Amino acid sequence: MTDLDHRLREHLAYAYENAPAVKNIFDQRGLRPTDIQTVADLAKLPIISKDDFSAMQQAHPPFGGWLAVPLSQLDRIYMSPGPIYDPHSGKSSAVGDDATVTLKAAGFGEGDIVINAFLYHLVPAGLLFDEALLAAGATVVPLGPGNTEIHVKVMLDLQVTGYVGTPSFLSIILDKAAEMGIPKEKLALKKAFFSAEPYPPSLREKFEQTYGLQTAQAYATADLGIIAYQLFGQQDFTIPDNQIVELVDPNTGEPVEEGTPGEVVVTKFDRVYPLLRFGTGDMAVMIPGTGRLYGLVGRSGDAIKVRGMFLHPNQIRAVMNNFPEVKNMQAIITRDGVRDIVTLHVVTADGNANLENKRDAIKSALQQFARLSINEIKFVDTVEGERMIVDKRTWD
Repeated sequence: MTDLDHRLREHLAYAYENAPAVKNIFDQRGLRPTDIQTVADLAKLPIISKDDFSAMQQAHPPFGGWLAVPLSQLDRIYMSPGPIYDPHSGKSSAVGDDATVTLKAAGFGEGDIVINAFLYHLVPAGLLFDEALLAAGATVVPLGPGNTEIHVKVMLDLQVTGYVGTPSFLSIILDKAAEMGIPKEKLALKKAFFSAEPYPPSLREKFEQTYGLQTAQAYATADLGIIAYQLFGQQDFTIPDNQIVELVDPNTGEPVEEGTPGEVVVTKFDRVYPLLRFGTGDMAVMIPGTGRLYGLVGRSGDAIKVRGMFLHPNQIRAVMNNFPEVKNMQAIITRDGVRDIVTLHVVTADGNANLENKRDAIKSALQQFARLSINEIKFVDTVEGERMIVDKRTWD
């Protein structure tokens, strides 16, 4: 029996007693926590998809029965796309611990002045990394995304040594500095930590070769925090200790062989929100014999991450429900340099006049539901295929 098996047994006993959703899952299967003795035994339990999770929260608001501590113990409650509520308590959360360990491993610590360019409202990323940077000993400049010229000014005035945020936004900041005539030698930036979107080789070359930065990245979700991280000079991803990561066939739920793509399914050893066999919808590959991930290789679900935020078909459907003149909608995601471009194709219902006068209203509605800006709306006769979101981006 491994230490991981022992931790799993203790965790499931706690979750069964304190989180009603966990108890219901076991009871529906006719199981008790003692029936799960090893990591392999987790296959006896169902995988909880993002859609399942959202439905649970709607049926039993606000947390679907997953909260395992009194509400009064929470520090914050976030709202992620879905919508899904994510509770946070720094007193007993593995999520914050994993973020601190990861940033320390990436070289962030005492003496660093770090721009945090993640969002600070609604979603957890901004405050999660803010607290982790402070715990690592760094000084944080909480700027969030946008206001590129301000980021450049702050980098110069404060001699910023570190950046956390998306890689595309750091590229935009550095391009803006060059456009302003500021030589890269005047920047004190030494290290960067990325998440929320892919980190393509072209940007890695720009940051590490042209600017001499040490870069690292994390694979994370709003619900689970950091699932795996890649440090400077590494090819693979390390999985933090506070969780079990399974890779399964997205159609059957059966474990896949190491070296074979499978959906990432996570059980988090978190006493606040003990998520059990949470299916992320992301596909990854486990390097044989290492317990480490090679990296992500796509998605099995319908949601697509755009500019660090998930865009889900349900958000598009919610907009359609507000416009009876609309027969169908489809979001097309493309890439212009390092920028994600969202084009919404709209098909009008039979017999309805052109919806040109509703263009701004449709655009505003989707931005409200998805918290994602729409670059363009096109009225078309038909959409491409059956998917409501079509990802045409390439990552070189």
